[in-house]
Amino acid sequence: MTNLISRLVLTAIFVAALCPLLAIGSSAEELQIFTEEYPPVSFSKNGQASGFGSEVVAEIQRRLGSQAQIHVVPWARGYQMALQNRNVALFATMRTDEREHLFKWVGPLTTVKTGFYAKRESPVQIRDMTDAKALDPILVPRQYYSHQYLQSAGFSNIEPVDSPEMMVHMLMVGRRSTMVTDNLTLGALLAKIGATRKDVRPLYTFLESQNYIAFSRDTADVLVQQWQSALDDMKRDGSFAKLYETWLPGEAPPGINPEISH
Repeated sequence: MTNLISRLVLTAIFVAALCPLLAIGSSAEELQIFTEEYPPVSFSKNGQASGFGSEVVAEIQRRLGSQAQIHVVPWARGYQMALQNRNVALFATMRTDEREHLFKWVGPLTTVKTGFYAKRESPVQIRDMTDAKALDPILVPRQYYSHQYLQSAGFSNIEPVDSPEMMVHMLMVGRRSTMVTDNLTLGALLAKIGATRKDVRPLYTFLESQNYIAFSRDTADVLVQQWQSALDDMKRDGSFAKLYETWLPGEAPPGINPEISH
């Protein structure tokens, strides 16, 4: 009887030790990764995800022995997938107060300055958020952090559009006088319609924040911690800074966030 009890105890200990390992493998195998057309951070090229964030995510997976495909989809779709489904990673996701408890976070990936922009010749002036609330409808990408932020700030004069590309086109052809975008993607968005940064001017910067990889809430903590550790290692060994300089020249890469690193 003593031998039987001993064997049962050993079996229980073995199973308890094995379960977390199985959970890690299962989570990694089932992980779905989504991003959007957000050059130069992420975009599709020849049917594959490219850009700074895509290369960082690919390198994290290489270090962890994972090979989940990165899917480039409209932002609203990817965001809903991360909210409603298990084991979903979405990048690059702005970490805001409104989203803090909706996801588990790995990062930061980039530092972003978000503000209002107009065409170079536009007479529009903005000194503060009160001025902005008095403008004609302001273009903003639907379900972006900027859309959510302005809604929470009491803006009723925002016009959500389906994509950043549509937003920039509408501004440049004179459909609206003001749009919301950030310092990292502005140049690439303008280039798509044959314009440059000289064709627009910043009016007022209202938010400085950081982009992260957002994991759905029910993703295993151990998997999220593995991704964070791999990203931190990239920052320590210089590979993260090298990618940052390649894709975002002149911008300062964010360091390790001690609050979420392990």
